Amino acid sequence: PTHEPIDPVRYIANRSSGKQGYAIAEALAKAGVKTTLISGPTLLKKPKDVNVLYVETAHEMLDMVKKYMPTDIAIFAAAVADWKVTNYFPDKMKKNGTGKNLLELEENLNILETVTKNKEQRPKIVIGFAAETKDLIKEAKIKLNSRGADWILANDVSAKNNVFGSDRNTICFISKDDVEEWNEMSKVEVAQKLVKR
Repeated sequence: PTHEPIDPVRYIANRSSGKQGYAIAEALAKAGVKTTLISGPTLLKKPKDVNVLYVETAHEMLDMVKKYMPTDIAIFAAAVADWKVTNYFPDKMKKNGTGKNLLELEENLNILETVTKNKEQRPKIVIGFAAETKDLIKEAKIKLNSRGADWILANDVSAKNNVFGSDRNTICFISKDDVEEWNEMSKVEVAQKLVKR
């Protein structure tokens, strides 16, 4: 999700399908965990026995997450856009005849970091995802520390791995004391393995 409402003609997004987050929510519910899934725009079927709340923007997702804190476990699997357009245009931007148009971008607030830095509301276990295109373990360890997570599930989302939109994933599980490479498996199997852990 981006920061602004998704009603303009054009907007910045990514190819994430939400399949991994939905699989995790369903695996938690099957294990008997009372589960709320905060979902961005997707065509995925609502998981059984899961309270699903739909949002459209990164800002809405952060606000909804805050409403559900504190909680015992929080898993941040959404590939929320890191950047948003600084100036939102409610109408279609017309071509200007130059063949060029510059967009100014600014960072979205990081939802995972916002939650972990609120000591009074921080969940007992915070699990994040690190979607990287190079230096997977190094970047995931940096994210584990800088975002204040307990565990990070890192995955290489470069084009060669075709993770976004796929039914399969290859995870590197990282905690403060452990780095464990999981074999490629379905996103449902990843969810089951995470829930068991």
